[in-house]
Amino acid sequence: MKTVSVLEAKNQLSKLIRTVRAGEQVVIANRGEPVARLTAVDAVSAGAARGTATAILELAQAHRPGPRKRSAREIDRAIADERAAWD
Repeated sequence: MKTVSVLEAKNQLSKLIRTVRAGEQVVIANRGEPVARLTAVDAVSAGAARGTATAILELAQAHRPGPRKRSAREIDRAIADERAAWD
């Protein structure tokens, strides 16, 4: 497993991605302390991530409030106000 600093990771990201694609893991350290690990995404975890994202979107859409329903009286008042503005 290769370890690089944050600065090295920033400057050599393309090279690190090639390393990860080749099957090696890369640890990114901040001031010598490991803070992140770069690993290849396999097909199973990629599919799971897409499924999770889809589930989150569906949940958010299900709980999204619909359009506000206004009574006939409120609509009539709004129309009258708009017409009065043109007089």
